[in-house]
Amino acid sequence: MLKDQLIGLINDRNARIGVIGLGYVGLPLIVEFALKDFDCIGFEVDAKKADEINNGGSYIVDVPAENVQKCVSTGKLAATTDFSRLNECDVIIICVPTPLRKTKDPDMSYILTAGGEICNYMRPGQLIILESTTYPGTTDEVLQPMFEGKGFELDRDFLLAFSPERVDPGNPQFQTHNIPKVVGGVSDDSTAAASALYSQIVDTVHEVSSARVAEAAKLWENTFRAINIGMANEMAKVCNALGIDTWEVVRAAATKPFGFMPFFPGPGIGGHCIPLDPHYLSWKARQHGFDSQFISLAEQINSTMPNYVVELASTALNDDKKAVNGSKILILGVAYKKDIDDMRESPALSIIDLLRADGADVVYHDPFVAEVTFDHAYTIGDGEPLYNNDLTDELISGADCVIICTEHSNVDYDRVCRLATLVVDTRNALSNDVREGASARIVRL
Repeated sequence: MLKDQLIGLINDRNARIGVIGLGYVGLPLIVEFALKDFDCIGFEVDAKKADEINNGGSYIVDVPAENVQKCVSTGKLAATTDFSRLNECDVIIICVPTPLRKTKDPDMSYILTAGGEICNYMRPGQLIILESTTYPGTTDEVLQPMFEGKGFELDRDFLLAFSPERVDPGNPQFQTHNIPKVVGGVSDDSTAAASALYSQIVDTVHEVSSARVAEAAKLWENTFRAINIGMANEMAKVCNALGIDTWEVVRAAATKPFGFMPFFPGPGIGGHCIPLDPHYLSWKARQHGFDSQFISLAEQINSTMPNYVVELASTALNDDKKAVNGSKILILGVAYKKDIDDMRESPALSIIDLLRADGADVVYHDPFVAEVTFDHAYTIGDGEPLYNNDLTDELISGADCVIICTEHSNVDYDRVCRLATLVVDTRNALSNDVREGASARIVRL
């Protein structure tokens, strides 16, 4: 049986692993396989990324360059733009982006392109796994017919499964090897083979009954987060209106040892998962005549948080008898989360757009991001790029308002609050001691 052949190759470390897409998901994954002594081929459309990997470098913060160098030097890892080499692989894992269209409907073009490349070069005897986040039904409704259209039969000629990525960039505690892996196949044989594969590199594999269950589980995880962040953001607005410290309320509620999980407000939601994944679920629900109201409400609240931050800053400036128009505003942090360089869907970009649309002179400091461009999905403008500024005394003191959008660890917030006149803290980055010793007036979310 094909399943037994593949499991035998996997257990003997003789299976050759191919990964399509070497970004935040694909590169950590393929390096884990290569470190476990599998022969690995990474497939990229970006020749610069392929060259950097082949030279032993890494462009992903969670993947140390020394690990890439080790894998390349031992011959276990090579990157290529030549997709004909998919024919050499026993396992093919798809790790391509799944963005939204401007209409906020799923953009399946990257998955379709990857599937098309596999169709061009696939051979009997391969296990194909989709990791890209998508709507329930993609694996068996989209990919399976593509491969069967080439004359291949499931379980006889190929196996097909879905296993959602759970990457959390910049998280030193949870990385590929110790994050439980959900696996669901289009067939039982597919589940068994995919489970055998991932058990080589992760501590825990959780099998589910189908690819659709695995696809839905990933969307449920991130929709759960989006909805609860939306509630936290709404509660922050309520607390501000009532003159209550939002963060003290959260800390108090979190002392309950059951029935409560703390989520925290912020300037909006960013990254590739939380702002996008719920739309895949709600889109699929609409195809079946169901309107997912919780998802829509959370998206409405979260997407308007940049506007609320700008409103806080505008009100604070007005109290100083200043208008946004003509004010110099310093943004601290433009990455979507602390201590990484990832700007995907960062709310800071929308805040910058809104401020510039109101006539503000906006500058930023982010030790992880050298340049900001405005061609991202959720920004409203197409202004000129901005470049990172050194956090000098002059930059801080010369700003009419400082907005903390991302609470990077290596920023001296005590110094910021001593030199600035007005600070808007959207991340609770300022400790009690910093706030008490501040010369600046501080406005908190």
